[in-house]
Amino acid sequence: MKTGILSAVSSVILMLAVSCEGNQYGPTGHRPGEEKPEQGTEETGFVKGADISWVTQMEKDGEKFYTADGKETECTALMKKIGFDAIRLRVWVGPEGGWCGKDDVLVKAKRAHDLGMKLMIDFHYSDFWADPGKQNPPAAWKGYGTAEMTAAVASHTKEVLKALKGKGIDVAWVQVGNEVTGGMLWPSGKVEGKSTGSFIDYLNAGYAAAKEVYPDTKVILHIDNGYDSGQYDWFFGLMKSGNARYDIIGMSLYPSYAGNDWNGTVDRCIANIKAVNSKFGKPVMICETGLPVDQPQQSKETMQHIVDKAMNTEGCLGVFYWEPQTDGVWKPSNYAALGWNAYGLGAFSNGRPTVILEPFGNKE
Repeated sequence: MKTGILSAVSSVILMLAVSCEGNQYGPTGHRPGEEKPEQGTEETGFVKGADISWVTQMEKDGEKFYTADGKETECTALMKKIGFDAIRLRVWVGPEGGWCGKDDVLVKAKRAHDLGMKLMIDFHYSDFWADPGKQNPPAAWKGYGTAEMTAAVASHTKEVLKALKGKGIDVAWVQVGNEVTGGMLWPSGKVEGKSTGSFIDYLNAGYAAAKEVYPDTKVILHIDNGYDSGQYDWFFGLMKSGNARYDIIGMSLYPSYAGNDWNGTVDRCIANIKAVNSKFGKPVMICETGLPVDQPQQSKETMQHIVDKAMNTEGCLGVFYWEPQTDGVWKPSNYAALGWNAYGLGAFSNGRPTVILEPFGNKE
């Protein structure tokens, strides 16, 4: 999601449309009564995921995680106990301190793999946050022309995925870019108006690289503001006319950033899922969502609304909560220097899961 950067970036509600090759989920996603897809919960095929990319950094800072009754538990294992069946992890190219770099991702991915959880890898193609307000190329790629940048996208994607595969770790989904409403790797890959710049070249390079390493992985094209039907018609219309390659439309959904009518925002997002699924022929995944940790009861009710609506919508394959293990207090050390606040849309308090996560099956 938009991390502590939140204050600098406008609210986001990301909608994910997921296209499944080989009709794994049927033309518009899993339907009740269909044979269970290989991804998702045993009961429905609907994916319940958590992005916990901060976890190793939190551990380094001494943060601990507990069940509701106070039993200390490693965070990934706790996510599974809560009811999540998939983990999403972001990747940065040359990050400060190595956090969310290749080696750090390997550590976290191995934990999820050993627990039998599905894995989504979210490539930012940046050294730090990439979102609609910023898509800065890595420092190591500074000065690259389009051809060099395209090759770098492919090389970086393959390097990380081959490292995962070398550890015997499967990857169910790959995001080529994060919240790429305005493209990525600016300025050459900027998308605005009717121009896509070199973005589709970069996207297709990432797609081909991912499929080379993991032929069965599903590639997600992820943008923000899942409730904004006009934005999705514009962006995915450009992608269609430019022959962009992807399997899934990814959305971010942050109801509290879009006004006071949280459930109404969710309903607009659900309507948009149905519309883009029909218009562009791709299934959808809500890759990011979250609600205020300091309003647990209201947040729980709206999260239940999100999960219930998404689970019962044809073409919607799942929901991922963004950094649920945070509590609105902890923040990365560099946030202080940047003048950023702690992230406020987590779902833990004092190291324990709150009622906000009950819609995901939380019995802790």
